[in-house]
Amino acid sequence: MTDHPRRVTRALLSVSDKSGLIEFARALAGYGIDLVSTGGTAKAIAAAGLKVTDVSELTGFPEMMDGRVKTLHPKVHGGLLAIRDNAEHDQAMKSHGIAPIDLLVVNLYPFEATVEKGAGFEECIENIDIGGPAMIRGAAKNHDDVAVVVEPQDYQAVIEELAANKGATTLRLRRRLAAKAYARTAAYDAAISNWFAAQLEADAPDYRAFGGRLIQALRYGENPHQTAAFYRMPDKRPGVATARQVQGRELSYNNINDTDAAYECIAEFDAGRTAACVIVKHANPCGVAENADLVEAYRRALACDSTSAYGGIVALNRTLDADAARAITEIFTEVIIAPDATEEAIAIVAARRNLRLLLAGGLPDPRAMGLTAKTVAGGLLVQSRDNAVVDDMTLKVATKRAPTDAELRDLKFAFRVAKHVKSNTIVYAKDLATVGIGAGQMSRVDSARIAARKAQDAADELKLAAPMTRGSVVASDAFFPFADGLLVAIEAGATAVIQPGGSVRDDEVIKAADDHGIAMVFTGVRHFRH
Repeated sequence: MTDHPRRVTRALLSVSDKSGLIEFARALAGYGIDLVSTGGTAKAIAAAGLKVTDVSELTGFPEMMDGRVKTLHPKVHGGLLAIRDNAEHDQAMKSHGIAPIDLLVVNLYPFEATVEKGAGFEECIENIDIGGPAMIRGAAKNHDDVAVVVEPQDYQAVIEELAANKGATTLRLRRRLAAKAYARTAAYDAAISNWFAAQLEADAPDYRAFGGRLIQALRYGENPHQTAAFYRMPDKRPGVATARQVQGRELSYNNINDTDAAYECIAEFDAGRTAACVIVKHANPCGVAENADLVEAYRRALACDSTSAYGGIVALNRTLDADAARAITEIFTEVIIAPDATEEAIAIVAARRNLRLLLAGGLPDPRAMGLTAKTVAGGLLVQSRDNAVVDDMTLKVATKRAPTDAELRDLKFAFRVAKHVKSNTIVYAKDLATVGIGAGQMSRVDSARIAARKAQDAADELKLAAPMTRGSVVASDAFFPFADGLLVAIEAGATAVIQPGGSVRDDEVIKAADDHGIAMVFTGVRHFRH
């Protein structure tokens, strides 16, 4: 690819985000580039003492219809789309008085920000840009001759190109900017279409698109031979994508995935009600606990499976304090994520240079609507977020014995956790702490056995006389298809069970519970997680 330099003689600037605008316009003017602009952008440039031509002078038409029509004109689009080396195009420009536009600087109406602030329908509609995307796409198509800039972050690159090439841009830069321009308009249209689908309550629109802004290019993906990058979506749900990284090494693909799993799980625990801690390894909770303070919640979560917790992710639902920070940093931990942290806690974590500390500023709402997506070969699976919360469910006692108040409290706790464990899921809990977790098994009975085995291992490590599953409760993310999984839990010492119910063999499972004096409640809601 040759440099194919194109001198910039005229630039059209029309931006909603005016950061860096005046400095950039001044730099362009320094190369003798004529500035054409619209509305508020033109006023800002003129106020800075720079000569600027209003687009209405260029087109011969005033801005009209509340600014809806201002750049949709042949003198704008002809100036952008004309192929400079094409004699027919050149003749058309001369015949119709169309001047070339060699640089387009447009960032779009702030539709995403308007939606994010909760604006009404009509305000959102008015913030859908029409002329901007049309100009961007035209300039990007004609990138052989025209450079297009869609965000202030690229101003400096253009200035450096002009300086290095005597007021011209290179084809290499113009192609890079064109690719970015199309991606930006695609992401913009995706945000609009998804918003429209939500307004219409359309669960399965004919077309579905997603778009995001690069947060960071990652060193690699799940494995070193895979490439990866992290993108921010328009949905500003508090979490790893919105968090401020206070310290530590760059996050990896697996760090991000695991941290998201941990923070979504911790959001199930209302910080106004209790302190809570979730420890995650390979996207599965390996220990979860509630307590009056964070440090004790962490210690009880750690006690569930201290082996798996090594090198894990710790999520907290309250401000990280010094006591919790000291306890967490006693073992190797990859990431700590919390809504905030005290200065003392930050200083304590700083002693572990590689430990990433993320402050998310808040907790995601577990009840909030939203979409999740997963790719499959040749397709995209899209579903609504699992926003079912056990506190909102009507629990049905299925057995002769109802759970005690203490058992019911632990059953709800266990079901909160089970929602965030890979299926098939079995969670044993006691006194608002997990004591055994079985995740991701092909057979539910295997999950029950593995969780019990882990509880025995934890008891051996803590030198307890018996595993903590004795006198515990158990949660299953889906119904027991047979009584065998329940019987394993009973053998492990569980006294009460929470599960969705709905099996054709529910009667068999209920009878097994009644035969052993076990209380069992049905939620009517399943929490598969694949």
